[in-house]
Amino acid sequence: MKVEQNIARLKNLMKMYKISSKELVSEISEGLKKPITIENIMNNQIELSHLKRIDKFFNKGLHYYLDPKAPESSKEASIFFRKESFNSELNIGAKKIVNKFEEFKISLSAIAKLADIEFTRTFPVYTIKDSPSKVARAVRELLYPNFEPDLKAFLKSLITKLAEYNILVFEFVEYWNQKEKANIDGFFLSPNVIVLKRQQSSFRREIFTLIHELAHFLLNEEEIEEVDYFKEDTSSSIEKWCHSFAFHFLIGNHLMEFESIEFAGPENDYHFDLIEEISKATHLSQLALFTNLLLVNKISRDSYDKIREDFDEKHRIRQEELRKQKEIERELGIKRSGSAPKPIQSPLLVSTIQTAFYEGVLSEYEVCQKLNIKPDKLGDFIQ
Repeated sequence: MKVEQNIARLKNLMKMYKISSKELVSEISEGLKKPITIENIMNNQIELSHLKRIDKFFNKGLHYYLDPKAPESSKEASIFFRKESFNSELNIGAKKIVNKFEEFKISLSAIAKLADIEFTRTFPVYTIKDSPSKVARAVRELLYPNFEPDLKAFLKSLITKLAEYNILVFEFVEYWNQKEKANIDGFFLSPNVIVLKRQQSSFRREIFTLIHELAHFLLNEEEIEEVDYFKEDTSSSIEKWCHSFAFHFLIGNHLMEFESIEFAGPENDYHFDLIEEISKATHLSQLALFTNLLLVNKISRDSYDKIREDFDEKHRIRQEELRKQKEIERELGIKRSGSAPKPIQSPLLVSTIQTAFYEGVLSEYEVCQKLNIKPDKLGDFIQ
């Protein structure tokens, strides 16, 4: 059975994802004895089975390709039309996540407008000429929440605090059996959206990523990236600024204690006990602190490399143990109790959806969709 597609819409998606016709047919032909050809899909008339395979790749819904209206390809429609390159080489999984949240951001902006809600920016736009440490101290006065020893609780508090200043944070969760995992840690979409990847093995990494992307918000510089806070240098002056901002924001009142550390070497056991104390008190990782010691020449390159190798090996062993445990559980048919992890929701998202419902902009069904909740949980959000 053939249907008539709007070929311009398919081409628009391919342009957005920077994928060629050859690459697309290779992706959608997986598992087929007779591969799909370029001619099969780059026509107004297309087999419905082929279109379903295309949509399985792009996840837009069949209605998208059948819509006769011209596709939206303006800079406002997608960051992929606003920027040519990013700090990380994005895989398809990353591009899909970015597109998903950009569409949600546009939808939420329209909802807010209809409900007469304004997301006013409450911070000035800084530049890399501004001192990142000074900006961090000033912004910290407003955005740093009460310290929580529990990493997840602290992350929730940060997201809540940012919501008070109209900065909307989303978190997405990837599962172990997910086929296309995004090779990014987070991104910032102008004017006020930060998206984080749930770091199952390290909430410290996610906390640092959030503050790094907050720095991008302050600079109003959109970015999609894998945030390597173990890396002591970056090629981009913007990334250096964001790294420095995040470090100073998180270390806060412990900066003087950190700066008083003498040269780290085997004779003082590299100050491991003190580094661990500062790490617990700031939620900066120990390796991030050692990286900053390297930046200020308080540890040798050889010592730093050895410490980093030790941390990497310990992480590798933990991950291998977890992998083996999951394999054993699968072989024995053991299912872990408890529900799948859910993303942390920003109070700003919840309040926006609630207001839109009370203003008659959204139905109960739409509230459930936007908040990703089941109908029986609706009473927890609206009265």
